[in-house]
This record gives sequence, structure tokens and C-alpha cells, in this order.
Amino acid sequence: MNQYYTSIILLSLVSLGILCVLVNENGRIPEESKRLSRLSCLIIALSALAEWTGLLLDGRENLPKWLLTAVKCADYILTPLAGGALAGELKIRNRVHKALLGILAANAVFQVVACFGGWMVQIDEHHHYSHGPLYVVYVLAYFAVLALVIAEMILYGKRFRRQNRRSVYAVLVLVVFGIGLQEVLGGEVRTAYIALTLGAILLFIHKLEFAQMTTDEHLEEQTILLSTDALTGLLSRHAYSQALRKLEDGSPLPPDLAAVSIDVNGLKDVNDSLGHAAGDELICGAARCIREVFGESAQCYRTGGDEFIVLTRLERRQAEAALARLTQEASRWQGEAAKELRLAAGFALASEHAGLSAEKLVIEADRGMYVEKAAYYRESGKEPRSSRGALPAQPE
Repeated sequence: MNQYYTSIILLSLVSLGILCVLVNENGRIPEESKRLSRLSCLIIALSALAEWTGLLLDGRENLPKWLLTAVKCADYILTPLAGGALAGELKIRNRVHKALLGILAANAVFQVVACFGGWMVQIDEHHHYSHGPLYVVYVLAYFAVLALVIAEMILYGKRFRRQNRRSVYAVLVLVVFGIGLQEVLGGEVRTAYIALTLGAILLFIHKLEFAQMTTDEHLEEQTILLSTDALTGLLSRHAYSQALRKLEDGSPLPPDLAAVSIDVNGLKDVNDSLGHAAGDELICGAARCIREVFGESAQCYRTGGDEFIVLTRLERRQAEAALARLTQEASRWQGEAAKELRLAAGFALASEHAGLSAEKLVIEADRGMYVEKAAYYRESGKEPRSSRGALPAQPE
């Protein structure tokens, strides 16, 4: 039996050592979590060694009784502590955690007094161990610690989505089953520490998976932030550049692709006379009108201060109708500070500009937009001060 149990202990110790190496090598785990994992592995290893040494020394008449008592005292202190160490890795700080620490500390003090007082463990003339009259106190403390560890694991599992809790609870079942198997069957069945070792390893795997999931979610959030214009909620300049790059992969443009270029007329006048808050209101109003006309199926981008590009699928008749509706939506819009919204818009169709790249198709749409912008400034008598630069000279 001793050889069999020795092999189990050695496998557990080697596994805990490898786990410490894996923890140290992992760059995604915070340093605090690494320290907790190493401490947990150390406590489980010392606890396993204490129990193994106690079994190995049982009946050794050539050893002093105080040494056998000290080994058993260490066993009774470290065994509940091993379960507490596993819970400590979860980094939950609440009343359950405080109660767990209190019981572990009280048990340690009680064992030192009770073991050497002969109340916890007794050693006969042949140096065999037997339980003392206060052994029941240790049993109660042991199961109280086990109950609190279970509570900690359940609370830890509630941090995750429902589909991620099952693995945490499965680890809990494994550890409790291994400990329970040894306590119920006793004798040569020594499964507690192999279960604790496996629990520590599986918790490490779970934390790795959760760390990767957290990283992926963070990257997804950053991508969304990068792809979304903060002021208007439309797609950003970055997203527009990515879309052009995808369209210019060497294959011809879809024949029904339409590029629509839109610009706010008179934005700088509004900024100068009413302030930039009113100008932002005007830009947001333009974005609202664009979204209303072109809908969710189109890719609507804010590419500059008051510059917008829409990439969608339209035929000429549909594009003309969309621009007419855009003009109507803008004329109906009214803000709190800015009372009027005027948009200049132009479009270009891939079917009418065969061989053009997506970027050049947008330039063609820009030409149509500038024609409308020039007409607006002629009719209004205002000075043309477009944020895109001076208006291009129009052909006679």
C-alpha cells in the first residue's frame, strides 16, 4: 500500500511542479494570480507530504513520539489549508472568505495545543496512531472548510456566463468527489490529493480560457470603437479605409455598387456664428438623415469633419430617388442651435464607370457633390469655405 500511495504522491508533486512552470511561463496571467497559484501548489504539496509522511511513520518504534506527533499535527493543519488554498486562487474577498480564513487559523492554533496535549492524536507503545477524544472537533472544522470552499467555488462560477459556469462546477465536483471517496472508504483509498492536484490544474486551464476570452472581447470592443465614429455613430474613417482595401483586391467592382458623397453646406459659418456645439449638432443631423435614407443595408461612413461617404447597391433611378429624399429629410430637420441643414450630394455607379477602382469611383461621386455645393454657394451668395478645401473649378 505504501508503494502505491508513494507513487500517487510523487505523481501529484511532479504535476504541481509542472503546473508552477506553466503558470510562470504564461504572459496572460497577472503576477498576483501567479503568486496565488504558486502558493496554492506549495500548500497542496506540503499537505500531501505531511499525510504521506504520517502514514509512512506509523508504527516506527525507533522514532521519538514527539516527531510522530509533530507530523500528525502538520497533517491536521495542512489538510484543510489545502482546500482553502484552492479557494484562495479565486481571489474572492467576502464574508465567506473571511470565515474560511478564521476557521483555518483557529484550527492551526487548536491542533498545536490539542495534538501535543494528547487530545487530538494518541500514540500507543508500538508507536501506532489513534484518534484522541477531541478528534471530532477536527472533523467538524474539516467539513466546515469544505462547505466554505464549495460556497466560494459557486460564487466564483457566478462571475461567468451560464455556459462558462459548468466547467467551474465540474472542477468542484471532481475535487469534492476525490476527497469524499477517501473519507468514506478510507483504508488504502487515498484519492484526496490527486483530486486536489487535478483541481488546481483544471482551474489553471479555466483561468487561461477565461483570460483568452477576456482578451478577445477587449479586442472586439476596441475594433468596434475604432470602426465607429464617436460623434455620429456612423462607421469611421478607419472602417472606410478598410472597406476600400477590401474592394480593391484585384477583382472587378460589383456592377450595382454605388458610391455617394455627401457634404454639409455652410458648416463653417455655423461654427463661426453659433459655436462648434451647433456645428456638431449639424453634423449629427446630417448623419441622422443619411441613416434614415440609406438604411442599415448601406455602409455609411463619416470620413472627415462634415464629409460622408455611402457605399451601397443602387441603380441610377434608385440613386436619384435616394438623393431627392435626402434633400427632403435635410430640409425637414431642425436642431436646437442650428435651425437649418443643407446637404450637397453626388453619386457614381460602378456600372457606368467600368474599370475604375473603388477609390476613383468615390472621386467621381465627389465631382457630382461639388457641382451641387457650387450651386448652393452661387444661389446663397455665401463664400465657399468647404472643409474639403477650395471648390474645384467647374468646366465651362
